[in-house]
Amino acid sequence: MTDEPTSVSNEFSGGDSDVVVQAGAVHGGIHVYGPGRSFPPPRQLPYGVPGFVNRVNELTGLDTLHPRPADEHGDGPAVVTAITGGPGVGKTALALHWAHKVRRHFVDGDLYIDMRGYNSGNALGPEQALTSFLRALGVEADRIPIDEQECAALFRSMVYGKKILIFIDNVSSVKQIRQVIPASRSSLVLITSRSRLSGLVAREGAARVTLDVLSLQESVRLLREVIGPLRVDAEPEAARRVAELCGCLPLALRVVGERAAGRSLLSLGELVDELVREQDFLDALADREDELSDVRAVFSWSYRALPEEPRRAFRLLGLHEGKVLCGDSAAALLAVTPAVARRRLGELADVHLLQETARDRYRMHDLLRSYAVELLSAEEPQEERTRAVRRVLTWYLLSADAGRKAIFPHSHSLSLVPAGDQVRPVERFGEAADAVRWFDTERENLLAALRQAVAWGQYDIAWMLPVVADGFFEIGAHWSDWKHVHEVGLDAARLVGSRLGEASHLLCLGDVHWRSGEYDTAIDHYRRAAELSRDIDDPWMLGFSLRGLGLVALEQGDPGAEAHFEAALAVFRGHGERRGEGMSLLSLAECARGRDEHAEAAALCRRALGIFRAIGDRWSEAWGALTLADSLGELGELPDAADHLGRALAVFREFTDRRSEASTLRRLGDVSSARGEPDAARDFWARAVALYEELGDESADVLRRQAEDTTPSGEGQEDDDGRAG
Repeated sequence: MTDEPTSVSNEFSGGDSDVVVQAGAVHGGIHVYGPGRSFPPPRQLPYGVPGFVNRVNELTGLDTLHPRPADEHGDGPAVVTAITGGPGVGKTALALHWAHKVRRHFVDGDLYIDMRGYNSGNALGPEQALTSFLRALGVEADRIPIDEQECAALFRSMVYGKKILIFIDNVSSVKQIRQVIPASRSSLVLITSRSRLSGLVAREGAARVTLDVLSLQESVRLLREVIGPLRVDAEPEAARRVAELCGCLPLALRVVGERAAGRSLLSLGELVDELVREQDFLDALADREDELSDVRAVFSWSYRALPEEPRRAFRLLGLHEGKVLCGDSAAALLAVTPAVARRRLGELADVHLLQETARDRYRMHDLLRSYAVELLSAEEPQEERTRAVRRVLTWYLLSADAGRKAIFPHSHSLSLVPAGDQVRPVERFGEAADAVRWFDTERENLLAALRQAVAWGQYDIAWMLPVVADGFFEIGAHWSDWKHVHEVGLDAARLVGSRLGEASHLLCLGDVHWRSGEYDTAIDHYRRAAELSRDIDDPWMLGFSLRGLGLVALEQGDPGAEAHFEAALAVFRGHGERRGEGMSLLSLAECARGRDEHAEAAALCRRALGIFRAIGDRWSEAWGALTLADSLGELGELPDAADHLGRALAVFREFTDRRSEASTLRRLGDVSSARGEPDAARDFWARAVALYEELGDESADVLRRQAEDTTPSGEGQEDDDGRAG
């Protein structure tokens, strides 16, 4: 459970967030692009391959299939083209080259995702693609439904009638992407896959462009581009033989070409001799019918030319199952310093065995990863492989925990696995914003690390990682991921018999189901978490489990909610859990407000704020100020309410918490209106409207009407509750 649950509850009970009616809002048609929305069209295409040559016929074919983006806005699926072919033939390079050529016609943007369909069981699912695209289109995270069908419906609504290019890379099956194809013929979906995707052709009417290896002539042209025309033209027969030894595969040709380009004294004839000797060395492997049969000799030739340390780095990097890696995660995997790891990464990128995608971000082609794992199995004992995996998983776990402490300094701490001598220093975060950025960057790697922990039997890390990262998935509104990681973590905790792990995940899953309105399931999880917490004597977890039961009861209008909050308060006070005590007091204030006992509610809020101030929890203090301001408004203590709201606004802006900022501005507008200051009220409401529109929140429409209905100063009377007409 994160250390911010009450903030979510208050927003729900106050009507400032419609997360609990998410499905209904989706079916009702969320207008994410409200008036004044300035979110730019997404432009997500990666860089194309430099020096792209050949594929003239295929490019002409694509131009013929799509001479211009469709203008019609009628129903029916988007125009779909699948570029299929074996590994390493250049499907992505061709698709990217053509996509960059035509992207200017798609005025509403372009979207890109790598589905990783052939990456060691770490393929993405349709819900992850949909979530990624919705975020790119400007849908605020907590507006994205958990349910895949509702997510797909929202995506179709968002792109209907728009001219958008959607590039979906490395698809392994139609099931991965069928939900991601919009029902709008003005969009173009471009897909790459090793599979023929026959179902997509039959059902969606996709056009298929099948890519084969390059011809000998095209292969030589590529070598001229990489090595240089002078050397290639001087030995045309040797160049053709190099192309043959590379199987005319673009990936292999670039690997060979990059290394040959760095050896200016090596003739192409000598290059042929070296490749032939390498092929002879690998005769037994080369005869195998597998995806590496055409490139193994080329990879081996480049790999064996490296010194031993970069060779070992290449082998071990095949164990990293995330989408990309950085110098620090590589350092943990390789058991070296970050400086040495970055040097190794650079050495491998120089010979095209890694691709640098951004500063200190690297990825490995699927074929190269397969080759690295093959070498690893042959040259490294299982014990060392397991240790390497353990090191990198531990690095992700400890780094995520450091992020937790930066964002939620008063959340529940676990006794984690020891770092060990071989794990490099974990990430350190000076501010909460730094930790949030790190989590955003590493989210897919964290998910891959969780899957790998389960696959390698590292169940202690598998249950701990979702717990320490819980708050990020919740505040980032990664709803489907949030639920998934805790389901996986719960299974892992039960496998190793960790009652602490089981209780932790049941508590978090209680939050998941409470937020999504599945109250019966939430109650079951909270009750079981409370039972386990008593057994293991964990007062923090027990207190928040009891409080969770109160939150569900409060949502359901059950008068028993107050008893749950009182029980939680007693637990927290009895064990000195100060922040839990403050959160319980805020929840009791909500109960008092429900009984119209606003003086009592204000007193409870003031006590909670005193606690937050004493422990230095500025965000919680600001949040408690909103609840206090509501009660002060009801008591007519408007200047005091405005003062608390003004200070809370400054904190939320510092934390870049836009939803809380909007909620504060709305309340400031209400207070100004009640004080007979309609001009100031309209100004606050207008600023809140702008934020709500950016967040895709329908509160914007309500506030806009409220501002329009407010009489300008000097032109009307106030009604009985002190608000302008």
